[in-house]
Amino acid sequence: MAPPTPKLVIPIDLKKKPWEQKLPLHNRWHPEIPPVTEIKTGEMFRIEMVDWTAGAIQDNNSAIDVKTIDLSTVHYLSGPIRVVDTDGNPAEPGDLLAVELCNLGPLPGDEWGFTAIFDRENGGGFLTDHFPRATKAIWYFEGIYAHSPHIPGVRFPGLVHPGIIGTAPSKELLNIWNERERKLEETGHQSLKLCEVLHTRPLANLPSTKGCILGKIQDGTPEWKRIANEAARTIPGRENGGNCDIKNLSRGSKIYLPVFVEGANFSTGDMHFSQGDGEVSFCGAIEMSGFLELKCEIIRNGMKEYLTPTGPTPLHVNPIFEIGPMEPRFSEWLVFEGISVDESGQQHYLDASVAYKRAVLNAIDYLSKFGYTKEQVYILLSCCPCEGRISGIVDAPNAVATLAIPTAIFDQDIRPKVNKVPLGPRLVRNPGIPQCTYDGSLPITKNPLLH
Repeated sequence: MAPPTPKLVIPIDLKKKPWEQKLPLHNRWHPEIPPVTEIKTGEMFRIEMVDWTAGAIQDNNSAIDVKTIDLSTVHYLSGPIRVVDTDGNPAEPGDLLAVELCNLGPLPGDEWGFTAIFDRENGGGFLTDHFPRATKAIWYFEGIYAHSPHIPGVRFPGLVHPGIIGTAPSKELLNIWNERERKLEETGHQSLKLCEVLHTRPLANLPSTKGCILGKIQDGTPEWKRIANEAARTIPGRENGGNCDIKNLSRGSKIYLPVFVEGANFSTGDMHFSQGDGEVSFCGAIEMSGFLELKCEIIRNGMKEYLTPTGPTPLHVNPIFEIGPMEPRFSEWLVFEGISVDESGQQHYLDASVAYKRAVLNAIDYLSKFGYTKEQVYILLSCCPCEGRISGIVDAPNAVATLAIPTAIFDQDIRPKVNKVPLGPRLVRNPGIPQCTYDGSLPITKNPLLH
């Protein structure tokens, strides 16, 4: 007997706003955001999701939507979902929620996505001091493959995955998040030397009522105002999972999420067709609307049995991820190395972030020799199936990071050659990409040998 069709528990109408959906979406983490539906362990169910901006970025040749986007509203998540066992008993704090991803993909009829670089004054990204201008590339899907008219000469298979998947925090855990992130935002600029090298601001996105969507909780009520002032933004990954952006969490993967509130209050969103390790441009995957078919199990007392706290409380734990068997297969890679020496030549001590920045910059400079603009390469490295690694973290003073790029995604040979570097035939005809001007006054980091 064939298994039943997965039950659609959260439908999406792309013509409606997030708060107009049949089951309203939310864009914050808080234990008091009520669940919109309930599922039982073992049953297959289907969730539909808007893209992380809920349609704010359009399929066109202008990047003005990227430049002016209101980032207080992201990410829009489907959920929360209350999880109970077959006897109707809910998941309890201290349990593990095992979530198996059975199937996923773009929403039918909406088979396109986007990758972008935010303006430095509005979001920025890993290399925002080098690339401060809002820039956008549109991608179209042909089965498992993606291609872009804005980065011609490239085609690659996607590895579809949700960027965000997590459970609701308890009030105690929420307070821990808010306290440590507020301290970082208030003192980090003066105390952290890394702020001189990595320029994404703010250092932490603190709770804010602006743009806040709390699902079933009515906007403007005293309850909404109180929760909105406490609720955590969805930007970083945390102990509950959240925005981990792990590109290999595709079909067949399992996520073991800590449970902090009764019912787990599971949410997901931020669907990606493809992403490179690090998602370096910030809006850096191929962002899309999508669906997820999954099932859950409850491992009673699983947090104590399987997770070891690394911090001052039992809440300082992290999820476990089991990668599925489905991924693109490549046999040849070009690998770029970076060390923990910044663009000014300053030595840093075993700093993997500085090393990875150098690896990405080295790859961008190299690939721009083959007919691409550097912005095209930056976007490409953020969303194509490239592999980032910390290759060395013990040999003081240099951490070593590498970025491996599959050569098969290009329509030309990008390896170093004895002969002059040839240009790809399609790249000559269309080297442009939608961009806006940068109107801010912050300095742009440049290679002193090239200027």
